[in-house]
Amino acid sequence: MAHFAAERDERLRRPAGIRSVRLGDTKVSFVPDGAVQGRPRDWLPDTTDEIWAAHPEYLDASGHLVASIGGLLVENGGRALLIDAGFGPQSLPAEPGSPNGAIYGGALLDSLAALGRRPEEIEAAAFTHLHPDHHGWALQPAPGGDRPVFAQAEYVVTELEWAEARDTANEVVAALAPRIRTVSGGQEIFPGVEVQITGGHTAGHAQCVITGGGTRLIAFGDALHSPIQVDHPEWSCVYDHDRAGAADHRHRLVAELEEPDTIGFGIHFADVVFGQVHRDGDGPAWRPLDGSVHD
Repeated sequence: MAHFAAERDERLRRPAGIRSVRLGDTKVSFVPDGAVQGRPRDWLPDTTDEIWAAHPEYLDASGHLVASIGGLLVENGGRALLIDAGFGPQSLPAEPGSPNGAIYGGALLDSLAALGRRPEEIEAAAFTHLHPDHHGWALQPAPGGDRPVFAQAEYVVTELEWAEARDTANEVVAALAPRIRTVSGGQEIFPGVEVQITGGHTAGHAQCVITGGGTRLIAFGDALHSPIQVDHPEWSCVYDHDRAGAADHRHRLVAELEEPDTIGFGIHFADVVFGQVHRDGDGPAWRPLDGSVHD
């Protein structure tokens, strides 16, 4: 038991590598791009120094939360969908006064290659929301050219999220617009993949529910930023657009993740991105799975 706890704690302090799980005929894989450090009191303003002193397992050697950045590759019958598209080939240093420490991307195309996929094989990139650490590679040209790196992909986003984005009328919106396809809640965007609008983090924030082999996987986007929030769904992130609405959704989400044959995917969950929820009083509620790239 002590060995298991030590291994889990180590995973909480590092960005995720490639990890995969199977849902019947569907394979889902985390595609690493990079990571961001979060200052714990700033990221989760309802917490205290005493809370983090009691839970050092969530913090790296510099005292930051470690949040992975990347995408979720969904493969079925030779077809491929990417949910979220990382930060892109860029990095930003820590800035005084910011909730973030250092943030970097750049590995997503290499991660796709390790999974045996070329970016031009992605038929759609679906965004849970339009923050920069989720759409980064969608704005990048293919190496050596000026076409988008996902040359064949349409970009899928909820109607409400796109309407909010268009109001800003910035360069990102202009770059994404020619490929955008908007969807409403309950639509299937890929075999076995349904979009559900959750709001909270952004007005049109969505999660994707993937079903196969009698199991469902809820890719919940930024509804949760750290596994510690599974134990404390009342703790909202500083980046949540509607903190009360986000907390309400998290309570429902955690209850849903407790249901049988349900897996969660937390894109920012350090190296425990796939897991199940067991609120039985015996340790943390988020129980990571050991999904691997190797079948």
